Amino acid sequence: MPQTASLHLTNRLHIHIVLESESERERERGARMAEAVVLLDVWVSPFGQRCRIALAEKGVAYEYKEEDLANKSPLLLQANPVHKKIPVLIHDGKPVCESLVIVQYIDEVWSDGAPILPADPYARAQARFWGDFVDKKIYDCGIRLWKLKGEAHQEAKKEFIEILKVLEAELGDRKYFGGDAFGYVDIALVPFFAWFYTYETCGGFSVEAEAPKLVAWGKRCMERESVSQTLYDPLKVYEFVCSLKKKYGIE
Repeated sequence: MPQTASLHLTNRLHIHIVLESESERERERGARMAEAVVLLDVWVSPFGQRCRIALAEKGVAYEYKEEDLANKSPLLLQANPVHKKIPVLIHDGKPVCESLVIVQYIDEVWSDGAPILPADPYARAQARFWGDFVDKKIYDCGIRLWKLKGEAHQEAKKEFIEILKVLEAELGDRKYFGGDAFGYVDIALVPFFAWFYTYETCGGFSVEAEAPKLVAWGKRCMERESVSQTLYDPLKVYEFVCSLKKKYGIE
């Protein structure tokens, strides 16, 4: 083959390889954009913190969007038109709502990481039961601790302590609720660990005195980067609640 023809062929091959490489990069970039993950959340929300911890445990990169619940964004209203609440996970343009549903979705979609829910069907059912228990008990009773007065406040205090003791009995002597592995129930409950100071201060009791194993569990969870980098200083949470009390005229 003449040298000139050989040179033209080499140049064409080089251009083809370069274009193919650029095309591949474009496809990869498009795939990354298609799988973009966005979390609509509020900094202090224990429900949103569940999602942040789960994403961190799976090593999923995402865009965090802080919401103003007094002036909800069009994106939030569009993504969660039923409840209009945070958190909302938007993955590939599709919204997923409700914190524990989001945690399960994260576990299923990014299944190559350490599992959040156990593989055994019965163990999964039990984990979901206790996650649901936390959902139905802790937050609502905690609100009554800092909102109510008199007899209703005392009833809320008694109920909250009973909830702590039930959870502590379930934990037992295990490292985490699922055993040696940090998992679903831990993620459901641990964001409230940063609220314990608020609850005990407003309620007039000591969480550690009532449920020492539960407090020790919370401290173990805080040793995990996914948790320590997500939860806020309990004093900051308390200041937030005090601002709410002032806003609503609760003294």
